[in-house]
Amino acid sequence: MKALITGASSGIGREMAKYLSSKGIDLVLVARDEFKLEEIKKELKTNVEIISIDLSSNENCIKLYNQVKDIDILINNAGFGVFGEFTETDLEKEINMINTNITALHILTKLYLQDMKRKNSGHILNVGSIAAFIPGPLMATYYSTKSYVLNLTKGIYEELRHDKSKVKVSCLCPGPTKTNFLPTAGVKFNTKLATAEYVAKYAINKMFKGKLVIIPTLKIKSVMFLSKIVPHKIIARFTYKIQEGRR
Repeated sequence: MKALITGASSGIGREMAKYLSSKGIDLVLVARDEFKLEEIKKELKTNVEIISIDLSSNENCIKLYNQVKDIDILINNAGFGVFGEFTETDLEKEINMINTNITALHILTKLYLQDMKRKNSGHILNVGSIAAFIPGPLMATYYSTKSYVLNLTKGIYEELRHDKSKVKVSCLCPGPTKTNFLPTAGVKFNTKLATAEYVAKYAINKMFKGKLVIIPTLKIKSVMFLSKIVPHKIIARFTYKIQEGRR
């Protein structure tokens, strides 16, 4: 088997690469930081191809697909966040985030899913966030991108089920995790964070079982439950207060 992982140079993507390699799966690791990709390649025992590329470019996403064919697992993990008031955050950085979090994932999912449907086999794991379930003042655009990821995955899941396809799609929705995401987004957490290793292993195991929405911890599962019964205006106010304390 062969898996392609985007955003594989650190955090959850890096830990997923380690775990899949331990299961004997060959890897294609994709990220912008070639040095970090070379570092992780040295740690892995299976065959590993590294590709340094910026997926915020549509052309680069298509180039990646044309370069790497016949994969069994696609993990769309590349993404980042931007913190701040919507009227004050940098527009160019937000557009880059939308291109990375949404457009790149959309392109790669569509292209590789078409191949997988023809073979009638394969797994796609899209990395979303608990942010997909609730409004996110002070990170409004990021939360919105993750909502797109979740709902796209759910829609595809039903299409595949209706077609009786053996291809499986899943969406990982972790909560705050100890990765480079938080300092990049400019967010601080005072509570205990899940480890990237735990989230990665949990997600991969559930992916192979065909789980649609993968939520790694009980705390985050309770947030999802509350999002269904508490009005979103109240959730937004509560979220704002929490986010404001992380400046």
